[in-house]
Amino acid sequence: MLDMNWIRENEELVRNTAVWKRVEFPLDELLAWDDKRRLLRRETEQHRAERNGLTKEVERLLRQGEAAAGEQAKEQVRKLNSRLAVLEADLAEADRHCGELQLLAPNPVSADTPIGRDDSENVELRRTGTLPEFSFAPRDHVELGELHGILDIPRGVKAGGPRSYVLKNAGLYLHLAVQRLALDVLAERGFTAMDVPVIVRPEALERTGFFPGGKDQTYELNGENRWLAGTSEVSLVSLYSDEIVELDEPMRLAGMSACFRREVGSAGRDVRGLYRVHQFSKIEQVVLCKNDPETSEQMLQEILGNAEHILQLLELPYRIVAVCSGDMSLKTHKQYDVETWMPSRDAFGETHSASNLHDFQARRSNIRYRDEHGRLQYCHTLNNTAVATPRILIPLLENHQQEDGSIYIPAALRKYMNGLERLEVPQGNK
Repeated sequence: MLDMNWIRENEELVRNTAVWKRVEFPLDELLAWDDKRRLLRRETEQHRAERNGLTKEVERLLRQGEAAAGEQAKEQVRKLNSRLAVLEADLAEADRHCGELQLLAPNPVSADTPIGRDDSENVELRRTGTLPEFSFAPRDHVELGELHGILDIPRGVKAGGPRSYVLKNAGLYLHLAVQRLALDVLAERGFTAMDVPVIVRPEALERTGFFPGGKDQTYELNGENRWLAGTSEVSLVSLYSDEIVELDEPMRLAGMSACFRREVGSAGRDVRGLYRVHQFSKIEQVVLCKNDPETSEQMLQEILGNAEHILQLLELPYRIVAVCSGDMSLKTHKQYDVETWMPSRDAFGETHSASNLHDFQARRSNIRYRDEHGRLQYCHTLNNTAVATPRILIPLLENHQQEDGSIYIPAALRKYMNGLERLEVPQGNK
């Protein structure tokens, strides 16, 4: 959420940001309600001061035995109270409208964010790793999963509907292994690992910037006033809402959770396999740091580096892209996507997304710290995937497949796979 005074002082930037991010933001309506609120607040404060002064005057008159004058002053107090009741109701309505409209204000983008319409205008920054060259016709991850008996999509659909799946045997162990690898990497780098709630209050989604705009992507538990989170970022940030935190060092959090997304608007897109599913698991990095752009930029590079390190341990080729304004969410100030090479797509596919939100979430969540002068400041928040599975299994299986159908297991994963160096095709499937 943006500060109302800041919105007024930067009206042109706010208008431009809405255009760059392709969001509808009724700025003029917000400004009109804020004008009304300011007027009502002044009038209310004036009436309260007058009422309080008259109340003291009534007490004085009655003490001095001036009953008639006292009753006359009492009548004026009653009229002021009646007027105050109307003003306070109008002020509450104006506050409500301003609050609702402020939630729609987009976070300005960084100076180095590309201005573009959609993901086709994201800017590639660098590539790491070598793309595989197969001397045979490579299989996609669905074929490999079926060949090895580790993936069963038809039975997943039978139980859960479209975009569902079942991971079996080594498929499940790989799913767990990449998560454990990510947790161990983050633990070595000072992150506190947490298993957090995935059933969350609507306030948690609003405070973290996923509501009101993302309700169509989120599963609601009917009758419970609870929702299924699409990322543990929601819970990790919300754990500290309405708190004053200690930030001598940035707070580094690693959330492990199942995640749920409705994928509304993706009909017909990525319908084969594991790329776009309704339920998945993720290790998420979340950082809370001081309200200093240089510090939060350093933390953005740090969490991006963590994701890159994990992909390098998985021996996967990837690229980093700067996300353009039109492909960014309402809450994001600056974003990088990490895209990993997926042979079946003959393209890089997004596997990680690193974002710096500045104080956008902290204002909504009321998370503050005391600076070196003892003044309360809203902190900056950042997030990035460490690993999301089963999507990461797509490049893991496809890039590491061998001509005989076996699948090479990167050395970094073997300790989580009982020392297994490759998945061999079951005898009956050869």
